[in-house]
Amino acid sequence: MKKNKPKMGQIDYVMFYTIFFLLAIGVVMVYSASSYYAMYKNNDSMFFLKKQLQWSVLGIAVMFFMMSVDYHKIKKYTRIMMIISLPLLVAVFFSPDVNGAKRWIQLGPLGQFQPSELVKYVVVLFMATSMEKKGEKMKNFKEGVLPYLIVSGFFAGMILLEKNLSIASVIMIVTLIVMFVAGAKSTTLGFGVVPAMFAAATFFIFSEDYRKRRLLNFLNPWQDPAGDGYQLIQSFYALGAGGVTGLGIGQSRQKTLYMPEPHNDFIFAIIGEELGLIGCALIILLFIIFVFRGIRIAMSAKDAFGTLLATGITSIVAVQAIINIAVVTGSMPVTGVPLPFISYGGSSLVINMAAMGVLLNISRQVEKKRAI
Repeated sequence: MKKNKPKMGQIDYVMFYTIFFLLAIGVVMVYSASSYYAMYKNNDSMFFLKKQLQWSVLGIAVMFFMMSVDYHKIKKYTRIMMIISLPLLVAVFFSPDVNGAKRWIQLGPLGQFQPSELVKYVVVLFMATSMEKKGEKMKNFKEGVLPYLIVSGFFAGMILLEKNLSIASVIMIVTLIVMFVAGAKSTTLGFGVVPAMFAAATFFIFSEDYRKRRLLNFLNPWQDPAGDGYQLIQSFYALGAGGVTGLGIGQSRQKTLYMPEPHNDFIFAIIGEELGLIGCALIILLFIIFVFRGIRIAMSAKDAFGTLLATGITSIVAVQAIINIAVVTGSMPVTGVPLPFISYGGSSLVINMAAMGVLLNISRQVEKKRAI
């Protein structure tokens, strides 16, 4: 007897267009932010634009593919993806250092692959698959909370060894959010897990000199303006110069070798310089729309698996966007978290777009009575 295929409805078009707006802005701003740097380093002002366009096309193709595949089918690949994640994380330690950290696997002419970008979604998939079966057991710390803290903590620890506290933190924050949505007691999380995470983060910050210096320079970047405080000061200059309306596309001064690699983690500062407060507000508005539509998709999902998976995917993008914008505006210590869909990066963009395909597929299979 054949199983009935799930009835597919229309995707959430607000989410769909929001993703494409962010992607389009990203491509334009990567070109604008990187053109001077690319001409200086690669003798081709469009070097990074060409690469970002290639990855964007691939990402869109992957998103459309994942959008057409029933998200329930991903469940059976959970264990395989977790197993594959381990050797990928280990392989990073045998790759060359990039800016003092081991986070990437070299793929020759294809560029670099960052396993942590995949792992954060694998952890979400594992939690959604497993928590769906827990039900009321999620209220019990030993059965419903501790196992996920151990698994997420293990993967976060592996990433932490790569000197990537930022992505490790994203994984643990998203784990906390998904556990809460799955039914874990707020008292257990609020009075037990959150303080423990805060204590662990404090320990890891002060256990490495460069992290401690970043924290102290965040409090007063001008105490070392030519060293650890340099990038944040240049970000302030860029945001300040932009004012309300900005200097105009392509008119940034900070991208002319003042801001290190302006097309990467600090691209929001260049957006502020060229598009001003209005441009920054537009980006923030798009991310707010993304989060609200993601919550809507999660609440409207036909089952617990869809709800938890949509929650995790939305949370990853939301947490990264918050951290990136907070860093660029000097609201938290400098850390290496890219701005989703906008910062330059191949593997990160393609993996994010694949996750968006899954999220949009969940939006096609909604329980009408649960929709809001």
